[in-house]
Amino acid sequence: VERILVRAAEVAGVQVWSISFHRFDPNGVSGVVVISESHMSLHTWPEVGYVALDIFTCGDAAKPEKAVQWALKEFGATNVHITEVTRGLEEGDRVFFHSIVTWEEELLRRTVNGQRTLSRSSTRRAVPYSTGRRRADASRSRRRPPARPKT
Repeated sequence: VERILVRAAEVAGVQVWSISFHRFDPNGVSGVVVISESHMSLHTWPEVGYVALDIFTCGDAAKPEKAVQWALKEFGATNVHITEVTRGLEEGDRVFFHSIVTWEEELLRRTVNGQRTLSRSSTRRAVPYSTGRRRADASRSRRRPPARPKT
């Protein structure tokens, strides 16, 4: 899991500064990769086949869509729910904004050279993604992943 998230950062073209992961007993992993443009984090519930992945980037150099494509492929995600949150300042503006766009499609797909890829409807820069594997995302099915045991 750590390798997937670190490689996702590399695929996105960002510098990795710090890595921290915790394994839960009996199942699951939570981790964060601090990157030059912000962070990538994930939480897993393997007993229900669920992964929550957040990617937060800023600036023009980062390619969060590529990180998402890599992670979806590596996790073998079949059911995906993507929520895009844009926050920050517009250039020259002094007013903070925060907007949330939920993509209704399970996965925006197009085929490029036989590979599934994501397409984005905007040029938003701050992009947390949440992905599910082999099961509907918790927010769609109104089921939450099980609570973590305290360790």
